[in-house]
Amino acid sequence: MTYESPWITDEMRMFRSTVRRFIQNEFAPHQARWSQQRRPDAEAWRKAGGAGLLLTDVPEEYGGGGGNFGHEVVVLEELARAGVRFGSIVQSVVAHYVLAYGSEEQKRAWLPLMARGERVGAIAMTEPGAGSDLQGIKTTARRDGDRYVINGSKTFITNGVLAGLVCLAVKTDPKAAGMKGISLIMVETKDLPGYHIGQGLQKVGMHEVDTCEMFFDDVRVPASNLLGSAEGKGYPQMLEQLTYERLAVGASAAAMAEHAVSITVKYVKDRRAFGQPLIEFQNTRFKLAECATEAHISRVFLDSCIQRFIAGGLDPVTAAMAKYWLTDSECRIIDECLQLHGGYGYLTEFPIARMWADSRVERIYSGANEIMKEVIGWSL
Repeated sequence: MTYESPWITDEMRMFRSTVRRFIQNEFAPHQARWSQQRRPDAEAWRKAGGAGLLLTDVPEEYGGGGGNFGHEVVVLEELARAGVRFGSIVQSVVAHYVLAYGSEEQKRAWLPLMARGERVGAIAMTEPGAGSDLQGIKTTARRDGDRYVINGSKTFITNGVLAGLVCLAVKTDPKAAGMKGISLIMVETKDLPGYHIGQGLQKVGMHEVDTCEMFFDDVRVPASNLLGSAEGKGYPQMLEQLTYERLAVGASAAAMAEHAVSITVKYVKDRRAFGQPLIEFQNTRFKLAECATEAHISRVFLDSCIQRFIAGGLDPVTAAMAKYWLTDSECRIIDECLQLHGGYGYLTEFPIARMWADSRVERIYSGANEIMKEVIGWSL
């Protein structure tokens, strides 16, 4: 089978080669150490920025790569195929909040630093009592002159340990019901009194990506750090940007599923049982035929979504479909591929075992898949 995504251009093929070479030389050799320390090195961010892997679809005037969402997908695909977990997509999502709702001063202050990897971005929405249900947010930001005074906590924050710029969801009007009164405030964390993080959370997978809790005790930030022209616009801002985030999660899931099939085909050709390679057994071929077919369906659906997104026509419901279906499919495929590895599939030294552990959370973050089905159901 030879299939290439229709949105791929010659320039993107060259970009892919650059990304692949960089990941193999600069990221892959350090994965075991990053896994043990539960985060990448800060220097890895600066190297990625210097190589052009960060903010690839942000305009050049703000320090970005000047490409489109396809360039982001290329980075995600190459990370997945190398078995490398890195929080670059969160960096891009934060940047797009700034790009979409930030003032010109905010864009020029923060985006070039993020593009160079000198400022790591994080999104702080989830709280101990508020996950996919954002109306449960309790963290508050009270206006006090030209400052906001922030109190509360956040959890499950990707890139949180190294974060220098946090896109924080807060209640600026605690009396407002439901989603009303939510605002987004950018928090610059360096030497910030009252701000501190907890120890890195011990996760089932994705050990290389730092994830932590954040605490805000009378943290004071400039009122000019509010995203948007007025308070109370946070929820619609989040809804708009979740399309980008959810499609990115789907793209990573599809690439992981394809890679799982690829390495499993190689394994069953080499591994022998009862005097013959595993590929000679009909069950092996049938299971892989199912996985390869489902992975290809995922790719074609994903490509349709990417093309629509680049053209400006991808709606939130279809993005929810992509996030839910592609991550569910990823987990089904990887689980089948692990089974074909037998006992070796359960050893973390084998890539399929790490993929199995890493992939499970993708059905949870960026909105649990049950919430995605609700979004789809409401649209009907």
